[in-house]
Order: sequence, then C-alpha cells, then structure tokens
Amino acid sequence: MRVKAYGAKAANKPLEYFEFERREPSSYDVEFEVMYCGVCHSDIHTTRDEWHDWGPAKYPSVVGHEIVGKVTRVGEKVTKFKPGDLVGVGCMVNSCRTCRNCKKGLEQYCENGSTGTYNDIDPIDGKVTKGGYSSHQVVQERFVMKIPKGMDLAKAAPLFCAGITTYSPLRHWKVGKGMRVGIIGLGGLGHMGLKYAKAFGAKTFVITTSAKKAKDAKKYGADGMVLMSDKKQREANKEKFDFLLNTIPVAHDVHPYVDLLTSDGVMVIVGAITELFDGFHGHSLISKRRSIAGSVIGGIPETEEVLNFSKKHNIYPDIEIIKMKDINKAYDTMVKKGISHRFVIDVKSSFKS
Repeated sequence: MRVKAYGAKAANKPLEYFEFERREPSSYDVEFEVMYCGVCHSDIHTTRDEWHDWGPAKYPSVVGHEIVGKVTRVGEKVTKFKPGDLVGVGCMVNSCRTCRNCKKGLEQYCENGSTGTYNDIDPIDGKVTKGGYSSHQVVQERFVMKIPKGMDLAKAAPLFCAGITTYSPLRHWKVGKGMRVGIIGLGGLGHMGLKYAKAFGAKTFVITTSAKKAKDAKKYGADGMVLMSDKKQREANKEKFDFLLNTIPVAHDVHPYVDLLTSDGVMVIVGAITELFDGFHGHSLISKRRSIAGSVIGGIPETEEVLNFSKKHNIYPDIEIIKMKDINKAYDTMVKKGISHRFVIDVKSSFKS
C-alpha cells in the first residue's frame, strides 16, 4: 500500500514529504486512515538521532506515536474492530505477548522488548516501523484501541503518549489526597501530569525555571509554583514534596529537585532518557530514604483506562493544531522556546490530494 508521509532522511535534514510502501493487513491487522497525530519531544530526539543509547536512528525516519484515525480495513481474524471505527495507537505496535509482563498487561516492559511505533523492526515483515506522520497505519489488533464515543479526536491523540506517560506513574505510586506533588516542567507532558494529579486529589505545584510559566500554571489549576531559578524559593521548598514527576526531556542536574523531597519522597523521571547522575552523591537519598525512579508509558489495559478516565473527568491536553508542512517550525519552537501545550498535526487535511 502506497502511503504519503513526512519524514527525515538524515539527522541534519528537515522533515519533508515522501511516499513509502506499508504492508498489506495480515489476518490480525487493523488498517486505518490517520486523522490526527500528536507531536512528542521523542519525535525530535529520534529524527535528529539524539538517543544513541537506544541505537541509531533509521532513515528515512517517519515518527509520530500519538495517532488517531478511522478504520479502513481489518484482517479476517480481527474481532474487535470494523471499518468506520475511530481508533488510536500509541508508542507500541507489538510485543512478545508471552513473558510475565506482557501477560500482566505491561507490554511496555516486555522482557523480550516491545516494538516501537517508529524506528524499530516490525516482527511481522522485518521492516523498519514508521509512525503517524503518514496517511495510513497498519497495526496488530492487540495494540489498537477504540476512541471513547464523543471524544474530540484531535485532543484524544496526545493521550496515547503524554496522557499515559504521566497518568501511569501517578497511579502506580498512588498519588492522591493529602499528598503534595510537584510537576517538574510544564510542557506537553507536564501540563497533563498537573491535570491528572489534581484529579487524583493531590495539592499540586508546577516546578519550573521559567517565570513565564506562571500564567499557564494557574490556568491549568496548579495550587502554586516553585521557581527553581530563585534561590529563596528553592530553599523555602526543601523537603516539602511527597512526589515529584520529572518531565524534563533533556539532560539536567537532578540534585536541586531531590532536595525538594520529604523523607520517603519519590521523584519519577519520565522525560529524560539520557545520562543524569554524573557526580551524584548518594547522601541526599540515604539521609532521607528518598527514591529516584523511572516510568515509561503504560500497557494496553492502562492506556484504555486513561482514555476512559479522561473522558469521564473531562481531562484533555491543551493543543495547537498544525498542518504537516509546519512540522519543522513546530520542532524549533519546542526546542528553543518551550511550550505549555501539545502540537497536534491535522494529518488528514495535510495529505489531501
């Protein structure tokens, strides 16, 4: 099947239009026309080959893992979907399905390695996976999810990464009433973490180095803000937080943030997949029984849970819809200026013939 797409042909090249061949649907595949795709910082890291620890980027690179669309065809053994259904796909398109984690619905932690929506090798056809910056997707039924009835499709797209990436650790560490929670960074991930933490009943603060984020923090319902570039605010908030959700997507010094944790406090890193602990001293952890942990997206059951939770509680990302031709400009904005919302590509209208 010939597919229209935008992708990068090298790390130092801008994304541009090209076409490629997707496989025809197998017996257990769902084919759907992509309507919207959210823009994640991971897309930038991959296209610019910045994640060396995860292996080199495979070019041409077509990214995008916050994907929603309408089913066009299904394989003969597909039982959950039919043409016309509105569906979504997140960061995974396959896993071994037989290991302990997969059997528990934790496919993101597949012991044999889950298959990424892009820049991975598809076990079905052996080709490099390509994501949602394309007109059509073909994905195994297990990794496709129905969009709840009445949900805004453009706003639903980021729930498949930004939503589940922040929801999952908040749920796992049982964030709730009586807890003081800090959301480090107020970008595409951070503003969703803030909304979920508030919905769970926690007193929630934005922790940032940018005074400009104060207005957005208030708009999203934060109980307050800690400006880390202000020494007095840093000192005043030492040992004040039970839980920190660290969404910063690049390497940074974690020491000042650890100092904000109470005894038994936990900081969970969800943004930076890079070296963080050069020169880190264990005293700040040992002296207060603090923990630094990590988390990545969620399994299929939990992703379905976050879709339903978001619909029930009317929790959606703040988005800015763009056309595919503006993707390079969006990347530059995300890297240079930072934003407190999520770009979402109107893929369907971008590829009109």
